[in-house]
Amino acid sequence: MATITTEGFEPQRGSRAWRTAVELLSSMRFAIALLTIICIASVIGTVLKQHEPAVNYTNQFGPFWADVFLTLKLNAVYSAWWFLIILAFLVVSTSLCIARSTPKILSDLKNFKENIREQSLKAFHHKAVAQLAGEPQAEAQRIGQLLSSGGWKVRLQERDVAQGGKGWMVAAKAGGAGRIGYIAAHSAIVLVCLGGLLDGDLIVRAQTWFGGKSIYTGGGLVSEVKPEHRLSENNPTFRGNLVVAEGSQSSTAILSQSDGVLLQDLPFAVELKKFIVEYYSTGMPKLFASEIVIHDKATGEKKDARVEVNHPASYKGIQIYQSSFDDGGSRVKLQAVPITASSRPFEIEGVIGGSSEITNGNEKLTLEYTGLRVINVENLINDQLGVDVRKVDLRQALGERLGAADKSVVKKELRNVGPSVSYKLRDAAGQAREFNNYMLPVDTGDGTPVFLLGVRETPAEPYRYLRLPADDQGSMQGFLRMRAALLDPAQRERAVRLYVSKAVDSDRPELADQLAGSAARALGLFAGEEVVKGERKGGLQAISDFMEEAVPEAEREKAAGVLLRILNGTLLELNGLARESQGKQPLVENEQNARFMNQAILALSDINFYPAPVALELKDFTHVQASVFQVARAPGKTVVYLGCLLLIFGVFAMLYVRERRVWVWLAPEGSGAQATLALSFNRKTLDAERELGQLQQKLLGS
Repeated sequence: MATITTEGFEPQRGSRAWRTAVELLSSMRFAIALLTIICIASVIGTVLKQHEPAVNYTNQFGPFWADVFLTLKLNAVYSAWWFLIILAFLVVSTSLCIARSTPKILSDLKNFKENIREQSLKAFHHKAVAQLAGEPQAEAQRIGQLLSSGGWKVRLQERDVAQGGKGWMVAAKAGGAGRIGYIAAHSAIVLVCLGGLLDGDLIVRAQTWFGGKSIYTGGGLVSEVKPEHRLSENNPTFRGNLVVAEGSQSSTAILSQSDGVLLQDLPFAVELKKFIVEYYSTGMPKLFASEIVIHDKATGEKKDARVEVNHPASYKGIQIYQSSFDDGGSRVKLQAVPITASSRPFEIEGVIGGSSEITNGNEKLTLEYTGLRVINVENLINDQLGVDVRKVDLRQALGERLGAADKSVVKKELRNVGPSVSYKLRDAAGQAREFNNYMLPVDTGDGTPVFLLGVRETPAEPYRYLRLPADDQGSMQGFLRMRAALLDPAQRERAVRLYVSKAVDSDRPELADQLAGSAARALGLFAGEEVVKGERKGGLQAISDFMEEAVPEAEREKAAGVLLRILNGTLLELNGLARESQGKQPLVENEQNARFMNQAILALSDINFYPAPVALELKDFTHVQASVFQVARAPGKTVVYLGCLLLIFGVFAMLYVRERRVWVWLAPEGSGAQATLALSFNRKTLDAERELGQLQQKLLGS
C-alpha cells in the first residue's frame, strides 16, 4: 500500500534554492511546526488580555515588558501581522501537502493491486493456505461473491500458470474512508484557517494598507470623525462594539485596533427600547437582555427583536450579540464635603462620561464623572473589623473572603450596600486621582455605620477607604460639625475649659492650669495647628511625632496614655459644643456613642491624609442604562463550520476506519484448486488474527 510521507514536493526544474524552499513549504514537518507556533501564540492571546489600553500593560508589567508586548503586538495577537503571515503560510503549506498526497491516495484507492505475485503473498505475516474442491474459476467467483456480500470491493483476474492451465487472483479491499479522512482532516485545517483570515483583521488591515483608511487615535463625537477613519457599509467582514443607551439609537460600530480605533458604518440603526438585567444574590448578573428596534436605512423598515446572551439577532447578514452593559449617561447630583479648612460645601450636577470644572482657591481642577453603580453586593463578615477599625481598605478586607472555591468554607454575609459613584479629579498638569464613594452608610461589622470614601492613585492599585461615621440621623453632618469645631480655635478653647472644669476641682487652680495647658497642646497638635518635625500633619501622627521629640523613651508609654485620655475627653466636649450649636443635646454615655466617638477620632486623624480638598457625596441620581452589542459580519463562519464537519469526519475516519486488503490466489491442483490467502492492514491491531481466522473460515472453509 502507498504510504503518506512527511517529505515535501520537490520541483524538477529551477534553482537548488527554489526547489529546497518548495520542498520545505510543502512538507508535513513544516506545517506541523507552523501549527505549533500558532498554538503557542493562541495560548499567549488567552493568558494576556487583548486590546487593553497601553497604560494598563505598563501598570501591570512595568515599562520594559509593556514595550516588548506592544512591539511584538502581543496585546493583539490574533490581528498581529506576524500571526496573519504564519496563518497564511500554514494555509499554503497544508494545501501543498494535500495537493501532493491526494493523487497518490486517490490512485491507491482505485488500485486493487490484483497484479501482485504469488510469491509475494507468501511473505505476508497474515496468510493461510488450503485445498479447495472446486475449479479455480468457480472458487474465485464464489469467494468474490462472499467478499462482496461482506462489504468488500472485489476484482477478479485470470492468469496463466507455469504448470499450464489458468489460475485466478481475487483482490478485495475495504475501509478506504480512512484515506479519505486524511484528505478531509487536512482540508479542514485549510478551511478553518481561511475562515479565520476572512473573519479576522486581514481585510480590515488591507483597507488601511491599500484602501486609504487610517486608524483614529483622537477623541470627540462619533459624528465628527472624518471619512478616512470610517469603513463602508459594504465592508465584507468586521467585528466591533456598538453602545446604545436606553431611548437612543446608533448605527456606528467601533472596531478596536492595537493603536486606535476604526469606525464601521452599519446599513441599519439599532434603537434600545429597554434594557433588562437580573442579579443573583451574590450581585453577579443572572440575565441581561435588550429589547431593540432595527431601523433599515435604505427602506425605513422597522424590525423588533430581543437580544440575549447566546441568543443573537440577525439582519442583512450581520449578527447582533449581547456583549455587556454600561452606563448610558446617568445624571448625578453630588454634594461637596469639605476636607481642608479653606474648602466650602457646594452642589454640582453632571452626566456619567462627562466632566466639569471646579476651583479650589487659585487651583483649577477637572471633575470627570467615570461611573455609577446602583448595586454593590459585598461580603461584610470580617472578624477583624471590630478589632482594628483603621482597616479602611474595603477591597482588601472583602477580597480575602470572596470568590474562589477554595474559600467556600468561610462564612459569608452578602449584602447590597447601595449605590456608589466614581470620579476623577485632574489637575492642570493632567495628573488624576480616582475616587469611589458610597451613597449610604455601611455597617462593616463593628456596629458603627460609616460612609466609605475611596481613593487610589492609579487603576492598578486597590481603593483605600476613609471611613466617616454616620450620626444618629444617618448622615455625615454630625462628623462634619465636629470637624469644623476642631478647626475653630475659639471652640477648641471652650472645649478645653469645659473638660478642665469637669476633671479638676475648683479649689486646685494650679492643677487646672497645668491640665488646661496639656489639653490645649494635645488638641492643637491633633488639629494640625503646630509644626512638628518641620510639618503640620495633625491627627494621631502629629501627637506621635511630638512624643518622640519631647518625651524620653522610657516615659513615652505612660505619657502617651495620659495624653490620649486628655485628647478623648476634650474631643468629647468639642462634639458636645458642635451639637449644641445645632440645638441638640450632648451624646449620652453608652456603647453605641462610644463606638461613634472612637470612629470619629480615627476619621479626624485620617482625614488629614485625604489627597483632595473636597470629597463628593452622591445625593441623587437618574439612572440611564446602555447596552453593549457586538456586531459582526462573518462570511468565514460558514467556511469554518464546513471545516469543523470535515475535521470531525476526518479524525473519526483516520482513527476508527481501518483500511484492509485481502488477496486469494487460486491455482489448479488436480481436480480442485490450491488457495493462498493473504491479509494486509494499514494499522496493526489486536483483532488482526481474529479477522484472519474469520476470513479463513468463511472463504476457505478451514
